[in-house]
Parts: sequence; C-alpha cells; structure tokens
Amino acid sequence: MTESPRAHIAMFSIAAHGHVNPSLDVIRELVDRGHRVSYAIPASFAEKVAATGAEPVIYTSTLPTDEDPEAWGTELIDNIEPFLDDAIQALPRLAEAFVGDEPDLVLHDITSYPARVLAHRWGVPAVSLWLNLVPWEGYEEEVGEPMTAELKQTERGKAYYARFANWLAENGLGHVSSDDFVARPRHGLVLIPEALQPNADRVDQAMYTFVGACQGDRADQGEWTRPAGAERVLLVSLGSSFTKQPAFYRECVEASRGLPGWHVVLQIGAHVDPAELGDVPGNVEVRTWVPQLAVLKQADAFITHAGAGGSQEGLATGTPMVAVPQAVDQFGNADMLQSLGVARHLPMEEADAASLRAAVLALVDDPEVAARCRRLSERMAREGGTPRAADLIEAELRR
Repeated sequence: MTESPRAHIAMFSIAAHGHVNPSLDVIRELVDRGHRVSYAIPASFAEKVAATGAEPVIYTSTLPTDEDPEAWGTELIDNIEPFLDDAIQALPRLAEAFVGDEPDLVLHDITSYPARVLAHRWGVPAVSLWLNLVPWEGYEEEVGEPMTAELKQTERGKAYYARFANWLAENGLGHVSSDDFVARPRHGLVLIPEALQPNADRVDQAMYTFVGACQGDRADQGEWTRPAGAERVLLVSLGSSFTKQPAFYRECVEASRGLPGWHVVLQIGAHVDPAELGDVPGNVEVRTWVPQLAVLKQADAFITHAGAGGSQEGLATGTPMVAVPQAVDQFGNADMLQSLGVARHLPMEEADAASLRAAVLALVDDPEVAARCRRLSERMAREGGTPRAADLIEAELRR
C-alpha cells in the first residue's frame, strides 16, 4: 500500500458521550500514524479528546448536554431544531478557529452540521463517522416522510425547514436538501456492526462503509475485577443520557435479590441517589459509573437501553442482552438484537423484577443464544474496526 503523506485532519463533534466516545479510538489511531488531528469540541470534553493525542479546538455549544436530557423536549421538532440553532451560531467561530490552518480532510459526527459546510468552503473531502443505523434505499418513503409529514405542515416545522434551506444556500450548498444534508453524507464510515443495520442489503455501499465497533482497549477508563466467588455477572446500565430512572433500578435490585451465585453491577448515573434504591442486597454493586467494556468482557448478561454503543459492545463481547429501550434509535436496536436471537426486548412499562429476572435467566441458560453470541462476535471482529476506519480515511487523503 502506498503510504499516505502526513496530514492535518479536523474532527468535529458535540458534547455527548455517545457521540464522542465512538470516535476516540479512530482519532488515536490517526495520531499514532503520524497525522495531526484538530478536534473541535466543547470544553467539557477537551481533556478526553486531548488524551488521544489530538489538539482540542474549543467552541461554545448551545445544545443540551447529557447532564440535562429533559431539555431536549418531547416532540420531534424539539429534537432536531437545536442542532440547526447550534450550527448557525457555531459556524463563524469554527471557521475563525481554522483561519490559516485549514485541514486536508474533515471528519465529523453526523450532528456536526458546520463541518460539512466548512469542508465545502475549504474544498477538502469530508468523511462522516456514523454512530447508528443508516438510511437504506427506500428509507425516505418508508420512514422519513411518514415521520416528518405532520411536522412539515406546522408553522414551526415550515419555519425550521425554510431556515435550514436558507442557511445551506447562504453557504453554497443550495443544491442539497436539508434531509439529504443530514442523512446522506459524501462518505460515511459506519461505526456499528452491519448486523445491527435494518435492511442492510438495501444500503448504498458506495456511500456507507461498515467498519464495525472501534472500541480500543479503553484502558484509560479503568479496570473492573470480577469478585471472587461470583459464578455469574450481570451488568445493568442505561448509558449516559437516560439514567434518571430510580423506579426501574429498584426493580433491578429486586430481580437480583436472592439470585445464588450472581453478582450484579448496577450503574445508576449521576442523577439518582443510591438511597432511593432502598435495601440493596450484598450481591448488588451500585455505581454512578463503570468502565462498561471492562465489565462486559467478564459479564454473563447485560440489561441495556440498547443505545448504539451499548448494543455493539454487548455484541462484541458476546454478552446476551435484555434490551429496555428509552428513546430514539434504541427501540429499533432492541428489535434488531432480538431478531438476531441474542436479546430479549422488554418494554420499560413491562420491566418489573419478575420479568427482568426471567429474561436474564432464559438467555443465559440457552446454549443456542450462547452460540449465536459467539458467531456474531466473530463476525464483528472481521469487519475491521479501528484499523480499517483509519485505512479508509487515509485512502481519502491519497485521492
């Protein structure tokens, strides 16, 4: 392979663990290969980014953060409008930060709208790091249009789409619709296993390349040791954003009570007081945060919200899952995991102690589930992960 010249690469993301974390190992690999990476990110993630060897480029964001998930509202427009608002205010500041030091290539999270505008302005290739399922051929007709049809008839919706179209036109991208701008990148590297992708046979392979999980060893997150005498380990985690669920955690505690030989790691996040859980048995380890991948490598089962990160970590480690989705793409992920035969989709309203315990025990006692978990883990490993992602980024540089 022809060696790529050392390049300046600019990465753009938002202040959310689920968006930053999947990119970090790719960034670390690019730095290790000798590239200079500038990573545009709000200050709260600067230290995490700097640990990869990239240089943080700090900008101020107006987006709600993981610490305040309720600020996202309840309607579709509440979920999408903040990204456009943030892009409009951040674009001039980000452009100024790179004056005289424009990159050779732009990497960006799917929510980082200014990145594609700047790549167009600078005349450099843009590659999206796609962290969840991608649209397939026919997606607009089957999912997109039904989901947005009502919104596009409201005054607020009309104003949003008109504002988006005007912003694109002002920045030389008037030929691209706002829907295509968001969902159809020039080239997307998909950082989830293809097994999680609905209608994978209808995905445009020229636009999207599945490279699978780019997890790295996560040594910087710390280690976790399986307690002596623990015959089986269960991890319970609802990720980083939708963790304010004390009633659900109490059901998990009750499900764990009296389970002989089981050690349960219960991550409750920063917004629940452990005192809200009541009487916790000795086999339950309550933590505000855990190094998830380190635990999963030693776990026998995983109760998860089925976010993109958790789902692929469960698949990569061959851990059977009980999926209790909370929002957005998690419901689809839960259905996909169940269809693969490695999980049970348990809706939140049905996730009582008895149901949780029954689902976990049924999964771990089924040898067919174990065999499917093993096959999917092996299939994921063949997708290439971080090295393949870095190879494809360098191929863009050579072009």
